[in-house]
Amino acid sequence: MNSPVNCIVELRGVTKTYAGDVHALRGVDLTIDRGDLLAIVGPSGSGKSTMLHMIGTLDRPTSGTVRVAGHDVATLSDRELSGLRSRTLGFVFQQFHLSPGVSALDNVADGLLYTGTGRRARRERAAAALERVGLGHRLRHRPSQLSGGEQQRVAVARAVAGDPPLVLADEPTGNLDSRAGADVLAVLADLHEAGTTVAIITHDAEIAGWCSRQVRLRDGLVVDGHEHDHLSPVELLRGAGR
Repeated sequence: MNSPVNCIVELRGVTKTYAGDVHALRGVDLTIDRGDLLAIVGPSGSGKSTMLHMIGTLDRPTSGTVRVAGHDVATLSDRELSGLRSRTLGFVFQQFHLSPGVSALDNVADGLLYTGTGRRARRERAAAALERVGLGHRLRHRPSQLSGGEQQRVAVARAVAGDPPLVLADEPTGNLDSRAGADVLAVLADLHEAGTTVAIITHDAEIAGWCSRQVRLRDGLVVDGHEHDHLSPVELLRGAGR
């Protein structure tokens, strides 16, 4: 069993039911340890996105307990939840969700608006995050001037600019070709090596194979969870024939 000290996320008996008696999660138990590189996998409709919403405190369960960084989210107000998210979680989505009218620098800096950091410090941290993902030379470029892979790396930079201990990535390579996808995975690998916990929601078996731990969902239930040797982004790139 995972140590409470090392555990950053814990779900116990979590269910989620939507209108129309739709059971998205049916009593899920899950722990994520600090330092994990985790894939949450399963077909469309298996409950992956709902699981992400539970882990990321974007929604509350119908029943069961969700703890993030030691906090029972059911006991927190909306304001306290927002604070927990800003301190603990970074989100990367399949859709880049970048503001088209502003630069890469300001797209990342705006992600720090709710941290209480001043504008100058936000932009300094944004520049450092963009350097970290290999885009230090593209600070002033707007999204329309960037490739799809570069836009996703801006999204990754925005997710990590606040130095959260956990990054949640929802199909982060879904809109990218294999080379750009491997580049984004390489960035996530670097973050993980530096100590960030990374959890990836995916239906892609190759990406799941890149992670050292897999949790498989089907019909709202965890049906399998195991650890294994994982591929490097370079091996994924080679497998794509690039």
